[in-house]
Amino acid sequence: MKVIAVLNQKGGAGKTTVATHLARAFQLSGAEVLLVDSDPQGSARDWSAVRDNNPVTVVGIDRPTIERDLKSLGRKDFIIIDGAPQAANLAVSAIKAADFILIPVQPSPYDIWATSDLVDLVQQRIEMTDGKLQAAFVISRAIKGTKMSSEVGGALEGYGLPVLETRITQRVIYPGSAAQGTTVLDEYPTGDAAMEIHALAAEIKSFFDSTVE
Repeated sequence: MKVIAVLNQKGGAGKTTVATHLARAFQLSGAEVLLVDSDPQGSARDWSAVRDNNPVTVVGIDRPTIERDLKSLGRKDFIIIDGAPQAANLAVSAIKAADFILIPVQPSPYDIWATSDLVDLVQQRIEMTDGKLQAAFVISRAIKGTKMSSEVGGALEGYGLPVLETRITQRVIYPGSAAQGTTVLDEYPTGDAAMEIHALAAEIKSFFDSTVE
């Protein structure tokens, strides 16, 4: 079982979009997946409730006992945690529960600066686990052709964590599909948005594949 926590303590980074789409991408690849909504606002739970018989199972754990509570949920191939913004205790709990931390960051200097405290928490946990915890940035809501979108990767590298090659582009299909309680993978499975989500899932899997159990 692998636990992936999608965290960013600044709102608007596309965290829930990434979490819901990752869960669905892994599920479509044949994995058994659970999505944990640790945000008290319940965005992932709201997304799930829009659609009857949503294929992605979502549970809410919005208290700082995530590591312990996951043990009672049964084993899955992947558990995706949609983290809570501006809640340090919940972030620490998610970090402790995770095998991999994914940090979505918008191509904005304010968003880059705002990741500092979260990166400190992640780096501390990496040291405590002797490097067993892995973490990476993913550039989210990127706008093609803009200077900042092309330069943000270099700016993030200064934090000492890898920056994934896959970028999640700002597209109207993401909020459009969310409003229907679905994903771009279901609405337009051969579209560009679906391709970037599949690429993101594959890139994250490569981190696990390179780890010797």
